[in-house]
Amino acid sequence: MNLPTIKQLQYLTTLYEHGHFGRAADACFVTQSTLSAGLRELEAVLDATLVERTKRVVRFTPLGEKVARKAYNVLREVTEIAQLARAAGRPLAGELRLGVIPTIAPFFLPKVLPALRRSYPDLKLYLREEMSHVACDALMRGQLDCVLLALPYGCGDVEAAELFDDELMAALHEEETHSVPETVNPADLDSDHMLLLEDGHCLRNHALAACDRPDLRGERAILGTSLHTLVQMVDNQLGVTLLPKMAVDAGILDGTHVVTRPLTSANAKRRIALVWRRKSPREDEFRLLANFFIAARDGSVPAPVEGGEGSRRVGEVVPAGDSPQAG
Repeated sequence: MNLPTIKQLQYLTTLYEHGHFGRAADACFVTQSTLSAGLRELEAVLDATLVERTKRVVRFTPLGEKVARKAYNVLREVTEIAQLARAAGRPLAGELRLGVIPTIAPFFLPKVLPALRRSYPDLKLYLREEMSHVACDALMRGQLDCVLLALPYGCGDVEAAELFDDELMAALHEEETHSVPETVNPADLDSDHMLLLEDGHCLRNHALAACDRPDLRGERAILGTSLHTLVQMVDNQLGVTLLPKMAVDAGILDGTHVVTRPLTSANAKRRIALVWRRKSPREDEFRLLANFFIAARDGSVPAPVEGGEGSRRVGEVVPAGDSPQAG
């Protein structure tokens, strides 16, 4: 019996993802004719039509959609076979595809990535910034190995290593602070002037949960596309918003007239976590990475694995300033 090849399944899933032969060929680093020929070979092996080709659109047949979804699972399992062999050697070496949500990436990664590069110079890290639902979908499809996101969030059949809590704070213009106490009760926030992130950002739901008010609805709020946009809106006295302490500590308010106040709500926080597919063969690596992130955030860095000159034992913590430099 002739069976589909890995390359053919890669062509199929990439076309399914992009919906365009040219873009799919570019993503696979092949010519459009090579990709098209590979798909015709796959259809010949299966003796079935998977893709309807027209001049303007690419349309998958019902069978083609089922085969594409199955192909994602096959490719993910094949990738995990290679990862299993790699994990048997040195941890955090080779390729790792990390997804990070936009309300974490610019505020957390600059603090931890330099230390990660010094401690694990053989790690080839590929970063992909996506909103939570996109990142989780890519994780389930095997396009990402793990994701840094904020809980609570339903990401599918995953394991999670919780890193730390990130408080949410009320942010307002300094001219409005005369009537605001040092600690803000969410009930005192003006729902008609609440600024939130647009739909798709999990922080939007975390902010609504922090307010814990049935009268405040996302559709009533003024929406922004990013935390930086919300800060500029508050700086121009268009309303108030909620910001994660992570962003405030990273300097997002520098150069503005925006100030923050802690909230009294017990829900005024999100939990930063690293998640990966359940039963992944690289689970030990991901837990090691999670511990590294915790240590780097706190100002100390796990030493590199044994093997290199001057390396320390795995798990030994050294001050960030004493971390060995990459070769």
